Amino acid sequence: MSNTILIVDDDKEIAKLVEVYLRNEGFQILQAQDGIEALKVLSLNPVDLIVLDVMMPNMDGLELCKQIRIDNQVPILMLSAKVQDMDKIMGLMTGADDYMSKPFNPLELTARVKALLRRANYNPAKNTEAIQINTLEIDKQSHQVTAGGKEIKLTSIEFDILYLLAKNQGRVFSSEEIFERVWGEENIGSNKTVMVHIKNIRDKIEAAIPGESVIQTVWGVGYKIEKSHPVYS
Repeated sequence: MSNTILIVDDDKEIAKLVEVYLRNEGFQILQAQDGIEALKVLSLNPVDLIVLDVMMPNMDGLELCKQIRIDNQVPILMLSAKVQDMDKIMGLMTGADDYMSKPFNPLELTARVKALLRRANYNPAKNTEAIQINTLEIDKQSHQVTAGGKEIKLTSIEFDILYLLAKNQGRVFSSEEIFERVWGEENIGSNKTVMVHIKNIRDKIEAAIPGESVIQTVWGVGYKIEKSHPVYS
């Protein structure tokens, strides 16, 4: 069965362009023109990924992303005509997995959609290891993170970053290395993208385990998790 993608954009020409390219790749498409309509569509239909514009009437993309992330970790690719770093950071902080500026290359958008879906649908072998860090358990097989049995809801990007660092405890990864490993793309000015995702991970872990500091910043170098905890199957 093909994946279903929800396109949320009040610009009908752009929404149609995205729809044409994604339908040509075999995806099923749903559409909404603002955040309120999108929430209604989501309440009635299972969706595998959302292509979400930032600037919309009634409820903009940032607020919609916040609402979705309350109880849904569906991959979100955010679009915006704004190009300032702060707009990109705000989009990622609200829970978006990836971000593209308008105008965009439809072929690049299609490639990013496929990459996000591959990551979200990844089904590892049964012998994939889980990792225990204090009360935090990172399970690659189920793609879940739990603390004391309670799930910490991470996006697919956030999970992959945390698992990369946990699997390589003691090793420092630069922002560029993290981006290339997790996104599978060449790093081009992605430092802020990685930084925001790291902050999101820390905030979610801190909310579940107050005072728990898992990911450490090595100033001027990158990020790591201390090598002091066993990996188990």
